[in-house]
Amino acid sequence: MEAAIVTVGDELLAGDTQNTNATWLASALTDRGVGVERVTTLPDREADIARVVNEYRAAYDAVIVTGGVGPTHDDVTMAGVAAALGRGLVDNDAALEWLETESEYAADDLDEGTTALPAGARPVHNTVGVAPGCVVEGIYVFPGVPDEMQAMFESVAAEFTGDRDAIAVVETSEPESELLGRLRAVREEFDVTVGSYPGETVRVKFAGEERAVDSAASWFRERVDTV
Repeated sequence: MEAAIVTVGDELLAGDTQNTNATWLASALTDRGVGVERVTTLPDREADIARVVNEYRAAYDAVIVTGGVGPTHDDVTMAGVAAALGRGLVDNDAALEWLETESEYAADDLDEGTTALPAGARPVHNTVGVAPGCVVEGIYVFPGVPDEMQAMFESVAAEFTGDRDAIAVVETSEPESELLGRLRAVREEFDVTVGSYPGETVRVKFAGEERAVDSAASWFRERVDTV
């Protein structure tokens, strides 16, 4: 299974808010064996959302869109997703009923547009907030508030499955520039993917079939100064 992540918000592009949702979702999907092929951040602009979602839904098994969900003036994500599908926005009776009867967060008078979802969408109920998410044609739309997004994802997480790679990490004190030959050699020797992540030390990550990963990590560990 392959997925794309789309995060929406002018505040993300301006650097006013850290994009923790993208990192969290990428990790959660990878843990479930789903390949994350794209992570894209867009402004609160309906046309941009529609264009990118339409492109990604044709290319990947699932598209997760987070941010810009709600009844305020700059919450245009639902409209963008509806436009990508050639659908309208309609008040979703199931979402409204759940908010009125089950939610402890919903006010007595919900703002107009709170439960407007793309026509035919399945609502994803918001157990830690008000604005509902939805699923429609492989597109998953969640609010941008991190705890709301995470709770919604967990409620549908079983819909994201794949073959999980085995993972091994070797940490070394050697500079990355001095590892290039050995990194090239381990990729040529073993059928694994290799990532190199420099910091105070260099973390080299191996992923793939378990036996190949174990062999590659052992081979590399024997040839570097490990921490």
